[in-house]
Amino acid sequence: MERNKWMRKRRIGARRGLGRIMNCLCSGEQLRTDEIVPSSESLATRDYSSSMYSSRTGEADHKPDTGNIEEAESSLRESSCLNYEEARALLGKLEYQKGNIEAALHVFDGIDIAAVTPKMKLSIARRVENRKRRSHSDAVPPMSMHTVSLLSEAIFLKSKSLQILGRFREAAQSCKVILDIVESALPEGLPLNFGTDCKLQETLNKAVELLPELWKLAGFPNEAILSYRRALLHHWNLDVETTARIEKEFAIFLLYSGCDADPPNLRSQVEGSFVPRNNIEEAVLLLMILLRKFSLKRIEWDPSVMDHLSFALSLSGELRALANQFEGLLPGILDRKERYYILALCYNGVGEDMVALIC
Repeated sequence: MERNKWMRKRRIGARRGLGRIMNCLCSGEQLRTDEIVPSSESLATRDYSSSMYSSRTGEADHKPDTGNIEEAESSLRESSCLNYEEARALLGKLEYQKGNIEAALHVFDGIDIAAVTPKMKLSIARRVENRKRRSHSDAVPPMSMHTVSLLSEAIFLKSKSLQILGRFREAAQSCKVILDIVESALPEGLPLNFGTDCKLQETLNKAVELLPELWKLAGFPNEAILSYRRALLHHWNLDVETTARIEKEFAIFLLYSGCDADPPNLRSQVEGSFVPRNNIEEAVLLLMILLRKFSLKRIEWDPSVMDHLSFALSLSGELRALANQFEGLLPGILDRKERYYILALCYNGVGEDMVALIC
């Protein structure tokens, strides 16, 4: 009972803060924490009061929760003022989670991305530099990492909003901005301890995985391929599950899209490593990497990986290599009869009939 009263008090206070954010958006002024006053409706709601468009892609994506209110409170506590872009980022997120996609997009469009991008780059670079030196530089970053995370999430949610509305090319261009900012600030990749105390890493993981999908939806297969390679070759600090999903989706796209990809840039490869010459070789490499991760028990078994690998190696006439992959699977993965049947087909295909009979 006491907890419910406490939660209600927090929500009432935070809503008053959000009301002040909405007023700030209308006037373009900076928001001071000692000037919080309630407001009955948001800028986005007013703009769309006559024709509100609600679109939901899933309860998990748009269900309002106290996270928005707590984030607003955190932003207000961190600084004496909340600027125009930060206010729009918070309000846009709230509208997005309520399912008001067009309203959210309208709010996000008011953020001057070109103006905040240089500040975001500099803030990220200085954060990493200070951590390497284990000291604080005299030069104060133009933004806190909380603000950088907030604006990055706003850009990502703008991209998701455009995707929901079917504007895939614009969505891809918006999503790409996040990767460009981080890669420009940290060309050598993100350090391992980056983002442990902010949401930027979480947003970055989502953006890296989403970008190639948006290019595919927009009908730009070459851009999708470049985005897949960028996701896998740059050090984004992706978790192993996210990386595995990207590797699998890239392999599938290479095998079945009908787009002939140019070979990867040699300069982006480690010296002496294998460089695929065509779609099939690149897809096989990705699928074998996934099998290796499975054998090391870093990811869960996915039977479709062997299905795609079988297609790729059969198409390229590498049936002996396919047999080796099936023989190398951990015990218990495939039914014994199925395994021997596949091995018999492989050896028969390369002319080793006696081995096929033994199988």
